[in-house]
Amino acid sequence: MDYPRTLNELRAARYQPHSVKDELRRNLIKKLRSGEKLFPGIVGYQDTVIPQLINAILSRHNIILLGLRGQAKSRIIRLLTDLLDERIPIIAGSEVNDDPFQPISAYGRRMLTEHGDATPIDWVGRDARFVEKLATPDVTVADIIGDVDPIKAARNSFPVSSVTTTASFRNSSTRSCRGITSSCSDCAAKRRAASFVS
Repeated sequence: MDYPRTLNELRAARYQPHSVKDELRRNLIKKLRSGEKLFPGIVGYQDTVIPQLINAILSRHNIILLGLRGQAKSRIIRLLTDLLDERIPIIAGSEVNDDPFQPISAYGRRMLTEHGDATPIDWVGRDARFVEKLATPDVTVADIIGDVDPIKAARNSFPVSSVTTTASFRNSSTRSCRGITSSCSDCAAKRRAASFVS
């Protein structure tokens, strides 16, 4: 397939951006309607975990899976990538997978300002939108998906309402922007896997 390579071509193709939660929901509904098997290789949870996971995705919830080692938490999260679109457009060169219609980084906004409809577009596959990190008990969610650098925000006098949309991110796992992040940590006998959709 020949994908649009500029913002103007993307608009002409009538591409509509969707949140990750809407994307997961839409693709789940397609699979349910077609009768396609969901979460292949997951055994024993057809009457418990899988229906709850389906309800969470349909309701656009964030998901945290808790349980003992070996209960398929990480495998389930990895399989969520099958519900992402095959490819999504990003502003070419963006480290945070900037949506061409609503960029969150200074780079993305600058590219739109400088190039307008000629802004170059790249396409990112679903596998490149998944991040997995083995975490120790001292690792926080901010260490995995990034947080706002308060010093940079204060230095640049960003208003509180715009801090989350600035390019002040640090420790960011950039592949997880507009994708899925999984964190697994060993804590005593428990194992935790978390899915964060951004």
